[in-house]
Amino acid sequence: MASDIKYRSYKVSVDFLKWIKRQPIHIDDKWLIRQVSRSIASIGANLVEAQCSSSNKEFLRYNEISLKSANESKYWLCLIRDGLEIKDESLKFFINEINEISKIIAKGIVSLKGK
Repeated sequence: MASDIKYRSYKVSVDFLKWIKRQPIHIDDKWLIRQVSRSIASIGANLVEAQCSSSNKEFLRYNEISLKSANESKYWLCLIRDGLEIKDESLKFFINEINEISKIIAKGIVSLKGK
């Protein structure tokens, strides 16, 4: 389960980077692309950091950061969709995949907290 979510997080990051390279992005919108790229990459990076944690508290914290990055990524992706008016099916995939990833992370956090 843990390796699956790390793999899915990594894969969505790679797929997004490949997809965005094919998009006609105006120079004034590059800040948005950089922002969403960072937040998407942060999801998996923090899950990997969690695996190297020295305590349960630290493990939980990195998972919480990963969840926050996933939620932030959904926001930026929707902003790209609506603000830049990109209606590509791949963009829908990224939003849905990150939504699924965030649900899995959230469920794990709830489980870790014993709620």
